[in-house]
Amino acid sequence: MTDPTLSELLDLALEAAGRAGALLRDGRPADLGVAATKSSPIDVVTEMDIAAEKLITGFLSDRRPQDGVLGEEGASAEGSSGVRWVIDPLDGTVNYLYGLPTWAVSIAAERDGVRVVGVVEAPMRRETYRAVLGGGAHARGGAYGDGAALRCRPAPPLDQALVSTGFNYVGEVRTHQADVAQKLIPRLRDIRRGGSAAVDLCDVAAGRLDGYYERGLHPWDLAAGDLIAREAGAYTGGRPGLPADGDLAIAAAPGVFEPLQALLEEFGAWHD
Repeated sequence: MTDPTLSELLDLALEAAGRAGALLRDGRPADLGVAATKSSPIDVVTEMDIAAEKLITGFLSDRRPQDGVLGEEGASAEGSSGVRWVIDPLDGTVNYLYGLPTWAVSIAAERDGVRVVGVVEAPMRRETYRAVLGGGAHARGGAYGDGAALRCRPAPPLDQALVSTGFNYVGEVRTHQADVAQKLIPRLRDIRRGGSAAVDLCDVAAGRLDGYYERGLHPWDLAAGDLIAREAGAYTGGRPGLPADGDLAIAAAPGVFEPLQALLEEFGAWHD
């Protein structure tokens, strides 16, 4: 990596994510409860989401006070440096609340509106995924030891593809998503529902999934994972001709992406 700013942003994202991941893993109280709800009574925030976001934003602002920030739990600042941090301090909060292992810390850095660094820390896997624009995707820890490059799987026929998805917390949207999944299942090997968009995107990058799609994501849900998947050779996007956004986010190996996107368009995955 020859760009010193990107090296600095990556190092800061790795350290911030590692610190937040350790806080969440080691500091989880036995009596953890819901601190607030967002879009519905089952869309929860815990005290640990809030603590992790404060840790990350404090760490980053101490080192780069002129940067902007956008965080899931309310952190927001414009900044004047051209760099903005997009932070999900705890992606997979319901999993975390129930003691399930699939959750992560997600931190991305944008420069002049372009996503240039992405880090996803998955503490219960003891794995860290990272990518720099144009520099490939890598992981360390867990199955990756001291580090390894990530590549998405060679594309199987769609009927042999393992695809993950997620469900919204608003009842009417969930019902529509279930209808789409019901139509899609006969066309695939199977569908998984992990509960963390950031982890699912990294699993596409790592070849643990052939594809992933979801409706209703926010920028902090996919900022880091989308970059990691793309740098590992996956295609990412939304509806045909559009980037991944709140209407629809898709990541898949080339050869799976196109037919999966076409089916999701046919089934109206982006609307009720």
